Amino acid sequence: MRNPVEVHEGTELEYSRPQRPATEQPKGVVPMKVMVVDKFPDAALARMKELGFEVAYNPELKGDALVEEVKKSEAKALVVRSTKVTEAMLEGSKLGLVIRAGSGYDTIDVEAASKRGIYVSNCPGKNSTAVAELAFGLLLALDRRIPDNVAELRQKKWNKKEYSKSRGLFGRTLGLVGVGRIGRLMIARAQAFGMRVIGWSRSLTPQKAHELGIEWRMSPEEVAKAADAVSVHVALKPETKGLCGEKFFAALRPGAYFINTSRGEVVDEAALMKAIREKGIRAGLDVYAREPSTATGAFEDDVAGLPGVYGTHHIGASTEQAQEAIAEETIRILQSFRDRGEVPNLVNQPAVA
Repeated sequence: MRNPVEVHEGTELEYSRPQRPATEQPKGVVPMKVMVVDKFPDAALARMKELGFEVAYNPELKGDALVEEVKKSEAKALVVRSTKVTEAMLEGSKLGLVIRAGSGYDTIDVEAASKRGIYVSNCPGKNSTAVAELAFGLLLALDRRIPDNVAELRQKKWNKKEYSKSRGLFGRTLGLVGVGRIGRLMIARAQAFGMRVIGWSRSLTPQKAHELGIEWRMSPEEVAKAADAVSVHVALKPETKGLCGEKFFAALRPGAYFINTSRGEVVDEAALMKAIREKGIRAGLDVYAREPSTATGAFEDDVAGLPGVYGTHHIGASTEQAQEAIAEETIRILQSFRDRGEVPNLVNQPAVA
């Protein structure tokens, strides 16, 4: 019988030894099977096979067909990126491990996995640079209205009179809500542009802020009140859902810039839309509360259609550099699980050590 597993929010363990040696492979045993159900680098798939894994790769399989395939498969490990891992998918499967090939794991039903003794792991920090680059790119785009410039030129319109108006970033204040890996990369980029940086996170102290060369604020609202632009970099957890709500946007300065490359649910979208309409807030968004579950399809979220909103397609981690680093980390996790029964970056740990 599988041992129960508890979810420990906010705990990032490098290694935790499972209670059952499910992946020990005596000589002559068929190689461990791995299912990869999202786009994955060809070189990484080839590397898995070189290391002796039996790889089942089908990124086009979705919905009920995917659920049934997981259930009937002999796979011991499942690798996903954007695909949601539901309780229905896990029920009756032979899985021992689910790996989110990315930093977050809110698309995985960790509680359902834990009940079934299935370990859940992720690849934290491997896409931090890519996300910071996009966030700062959105900040520059908001200030110089780059997408609008491009759109009018493509319509054969010349409007230098309008687009000559820009505030500039030098000497402005960037506020950070969340000062983890990505937030710290934003600090370096902002300071290189001559910006003053202020920040808040649950773990940030005045002393730590001083060491990072930024100013500490006691709440997201205090950040909003003092900043010309705010960039959000927090993980989605029960305590961060709706973190940027009515009070936050009420505190934000009229005409300020707001950037979110974390998760859509961190923001109260109705409050954001009201601030855009009533206070002239400009927003750069890579994430939304209602994102399609597939890579292509219709997009129904109204916020992206508002004037002053520049949206991208949840592509923060989508650089070649980031995907190569994530693929390497995924392979390291698989090897450790198979060869030593250890799970790097475990996000749910055994109830009994």
